[in-house]
Amino acid sequence: MKSIDLYNLKGKRALIRVDFNVPLDEHFNITDDNRIMAALPTIRKVLAEGGSVILMSHLGRPKDGPTSKYSLKHLIPGLEERLGMKIKFANDCIGQQAIDLSNTLQPGEVLLLENLRFYKEEEKGDENFAKKLALLGDVYINDAFGTAHRAHASTSIIARFFPGASLFGYLMQDEVSNLEKVVKKAEKPFTAVLGGAKVSGKIEIINNLLDKVDNLIIGGGMMFTFIKAMGGKVGNSLIEDELIETAKEAMLKAKEKGVNLLIPTDTVVADSFSNDASQKLCKVMEIPDGMMGLDIGPETIKTFSEVIKNSKTILWNGPMGVFEFSNFEKGTKEIALAIAEATSKGCYSLVGGGDSVAAVGKYHLADKVSYVSTGGGAMLEYIEGKELPGVTAILEG
Repeated sequence: MKSIDLYNLKGKRALIRVDFNVPLDEHFNITDDNRIMAALPTIRKVLAEGGSVILMSHLGRPKDGPTSKYSLKHLIPGLEERLGMKIKFANDCIGQQAIDLSNTLQPGEVLLLENLRFYKEEEKGDENFAKKLALLGDVYINDAFGTAHRAHASTSIIARFFPGASLFGYLMQDEVSNLEKVVKKAEKPFTAVLGGAKVSGKIEIINNLLDKVDNLIIGGGMMFTFIKAMGGKVGNSLIEDELIETAKEAMLKAKEKGVNLLIPTDTVVADSFSNDASQKLCKVMEIPDGMMGLDIGPETIKTFSEVIKNSKTILWNGPMGVFEFSNFEKGTKEIALAIAEATSKGCYSLVGGGDSVAAVGKYHLADKVSYVSTGGGAMLEYIEGKELPGVTAILEG
């Protein structure tokens, strides 16, 4: 790995691509600072070594250029509080003001650039835009794993302008090395727990994991497409009819490869998508008309938990039900607790994807699993076996 630990940062202006795409409330207060906190070790390392820091990030999806709602200036108070120092701000990410501020930046100082996505060239991977960004630093550090799967100007193209001086930040190093423990070096038995609403977002992951795992657990809304593929009655549950054949193929492939594919056997159903809906327990193959499955049932929880607790490696992506509703969170909570218990007994566990990360946070289990990934899409693409442009650019730079 091209680590910042191997580079002399003294007197250098470090241009760091961070992922500060954090949620804000109506008063622009940061409501979840995980991504900011994850970037602090790299920032502090540069400052401690006698370098200065220029931070660049995107925020949201601005459609038509600069928009106050998506300005990174809203992050300054929160960032100053967490870093314990004053932050300089450039009201554009390129141009003369940004150049002047970066040129006069002193060792130990931090400059935050305005939202990269105020320019369409960022997402297009425009080389000229990347070149303008590159003028601001002496060394380039990518610490934004959440965008590593995008070939954007600031995440991969820019590395061309820093030959021998493009590096991974600590977060990127941690993400890649922890994912490798699951994808390339998993100790067996290896169990993958997949949930979430739809099969469509997980097909490539399922196919890639079937070559690696011993157990594949399916839960969440995506389970009903598998249930229907097995000939079950799913009532009003969420299904993707166009993927029923795909689900059948996955089940057949699992059987051929000797993978233990676990589909729920019971489910908590409701008469509407609401926490206050009338609910009851039923077999997954016999969901009544007018009812929809919103969580896995106790029999399934017991079966899944036993498999999880006997695993040596666990990958968890996606909740088991609508855990945002207190009346339908039991499945997700119990699976999270089972993963934490397995981890306490020496199992390696990696949790990734927005809802899974939110679940371990909700149940105060983030420090009870081995690693919580910050990069949803990037993590999934890595598990699918795809090359991540943000990683490749550094390795080849």
